[in-house]
Amino acid sequence: MPLLQFATTASLSPADRTEFVAFVTDRYTEEMETTAGHVAVTIAEREPSAMAIGRGVEGPLLFLDAEIREGRPFEYKRAFALAVMERAVEAFGVPEPNCKVVFTEHAGEDMMGIDRVGGDWSGE
Repeated sequence: MPLLQFATTASLSPADRTEFVAFVTDRYTEEMETTAGHVAVTIAEREPSAMAIGRGVEGPLLFLDAEIREGRPFEYKRAFALAVMERAVEAFGVPEPNCKVVFTEHAGEDMMGIDRVGGDWSGE
């Protein structure tokens, strides 16, 4: 039950957001070997003064705070992060230095909805 929270200074249309959410959900399920039914994605657009990155360059910023269940190998996380950042560069003109992804891992039981509590990820 991942919660994938994006913050960006890019100005996105409703169609941009819908397409990006679909892309992120698809890539997450593919790279992390899971199903889409429980993937939650948010996109918050911020004023440029509300975000900064020390090594940034002129242009929009895009940060992803990925709250995920623990257990995925580094290679899975890296492949997902690269796919998301590359898409932001291509689709929204975010310069590469202005993209950042941070993963925070949680025990399965710490991730829940009304109808279920997450379990451990097994990779099988």
